[in-house]
Amino acid sequence: MLGLPGRRLPSAEFLLLLPFLLLLLLPAAPAPHRAAYKPVIVVHGLFDSSYSFRHLLEYINETHPGTAVTVLDLFDGRESLRPLWEQVQGFREAVAPIMAKALQGVHLICYSQGGLVCRALLSVMDEHNVDSFISLSSPQMGQYGDTNYLKWLFPTSMRSNLYRICYSPWGQEFSICNYWHDPHHDDLYLNASSFLALINGERDHPNATVWRKNFLRLGRLVLIGGPDDGVITPWQSSFFGFYDANETVLEMEKQLVSPLELLALSAHTLVLCPDTEAEGSTLWGGGLGRQRELTLSLPVSFFHAP
Repeated sequence: MLGLPGRRLPSAEFLLLLPFLLLLLLPAAPAPHRAAYKPVIVVHGLFDSSYSFRHLLEYINETHPGTAVTVLDLFDGRESLRPLWEQVQGFREAVAPIMAKALQGVHLICYSQGGLVCRALLSVMDEHNVDSFISLSSPQMGQYGDTNYLKWLFPTSMRSNLYRICYSPWGQEFSICNYWHDPHHDDLYLNASSFLALINGERDHPNATVWRKNFLRLGRLVLIGGPDDGVITPWQSSFFGFYDANETVLEMEKQLVSPLELLALSAHTLVLCPDTEAEGSTLWGGGLGRQRELTLSLPVSFFHAP
């Protein structure tokens, strides 16, 4: 949609990420005794649409014919500002029949705000069969930074006072306020957040135990982001890191919220971090309008998963 300040996926740059994503999602070349490739479901981000992922769809179709890829065309453009729980319900209705037909499971690729939608889906769906969930530059611990879309939506507010809007009942009607996380007003965030504080387990609710059990049905969690993100603030939010009250970033290991407990408990979860010193493959990728370097350390068996 023209005129919106959304982040688009530049064609040439995003294509650099495609071989990497396919290595995560797809097994080695099919053999007669192997099952078909698992279906891939793609969820777009804020102000985006299914059109943004046309190159991903084309690439998979060309390199792995027969793979069922569904780029969900819901909550496009301005509709992506709808409350996230409303979006979760809409996407749930869309993915349920796909999962029901995929007896061997499915893969999720979820971009930006879509990564939060997908994480909520994994929590509320009792019988989901997601094998791999790839969270692509998603603010999993929230957002606290001035960006073009925030200036467009709230032109008179800066990040230091946006909490006055976002932590009101009116503000929680906007998706971006559902994950606005002001580290200087943590008490207001915990009391007012109708989405992020719940899926993070930062506030008690009666569904917490069930959601945790549902999430643990996941086979693999893959987190992708980087310091040159340019939008997600802090960028470590893509890896469950976030600011403390002094705006010092606390990495995921120092966060005391339930997603990190889930990461520790799930033996099949794999987290990919940028710029590590571990041995692995280095990939220069674009997408989201910014360059980043990802250093991957993966067991060989991961690429040959059934």
